[in-house]
Amino acid sequence: MSLRGRRILVTSGPTRAPLDAVRFITNKSTGRLGSLIAEAAVQDGADVTFVYGRGSDTPAVRGGRRDQLRLVPIDTVDDLIVVFKQELPTGYDAVVHAMAVLDFAPAEVREEKTASALSEWVVRLVPTAKAAQLIRALSPKTFFVGFKLEVGKHRAELIDIATTWRARNRADLVIANDLRDIERGTHIGYLVGPDGEVEGVAEGKESIARALVDVLDRRLGIT
Repeated sequence: MSLRGRRILVTSGPTRAPLDAVRFITNKSTGRLGSLIAEAAVQDGADVTFVYGRGSDTPAVRGGRRDQLRLVPIDTVDDLIVVFKQELPTGYDAVVHAMAVLDFAPAEVREEKTASALSEWVVRLVPTAKAAQLIRALSPKTFFVGFKLEVGKHRAELIDIATTWRARNRADLVIANDLRDIERGTHIGYLVGPDGEVEGVAEGKESIARALVDVLDRRLGIT
């Protein structure tokens, strides 16, 4: 267990943004991949803080290993930022930011339930804060893994987008994947490192999770 004693923060699942007292917008993320990553990291001995979108998958960790896992549920992008500001300065060896963070949220939130008899409801969306850009600022020495999901991009395009994202957010590694592949049942993850080189390719959520934790083993592991 070469990650024994290492502290890893994993974000996973969707974020949501309220529209009114009972409704919200969200995205398609189930949190399954993030859960598998956390499970594999715990199995390798890491102490994992798992920050997840409420209602999404959580890691299946049993027995004595439960002490190695702490669950932190959130709802909104603002909630995630609060957790980052609280947790990251305490010292993590790695952050695996697999959460599907909303890029846009309603400009206004109605305090009461909107009546269903309303003939039209126009919602204006505005950009959310870029939570990923806080990670390196709050934890400069942490090994930072990001995720980039696109739709209908060929491999070269996908890797270029991931490389740009990595540079902008100062990540060490980005897992690039495409929603069309996922929906076809062929989930391919490209592990994109500095300068856009592909350090590995894995197919299927279990394989992607294992490949990523193998990278953490090599970078952070205790031999």
